[in-house]
Amino acid sequence: MADEDADEADEPAVELGEGESVEGVPLAQVSSRLTYGIEKSTVRRREGDTEIRTPDGPTPLSDVLDSVEETYFDRRQAFEEAVRAVVDTGPVPTE
Repeated sequence: MADEDADEADEPAVELGEGESVEGVPLAQVSSRLTYGIEKSTVRRREGDTEIRTPDGPTPLSDVLDSVEETYFDRRQAFEEAVRAVVDTGPVPTE
């Protein structure tokens, strides 16, 4: 029985597709690296060069922040909502 458990551990939990990789990082990954409350200028300084995944393809966070009216994010959810209001939601292109 122990041998069966060892065999299962060798296989990946999720099969990965063989298509093109998705460019950019998820917004949640960027927002998890920040500490809230945070000013928009601080986000731009720390993460502005990071390309996030959007339905239009990878986009630098600094470009998205140009269209965000808020200047201060008191919570992670407020930051993510402001960014999603600009980039919208939808499928991310893989090719």
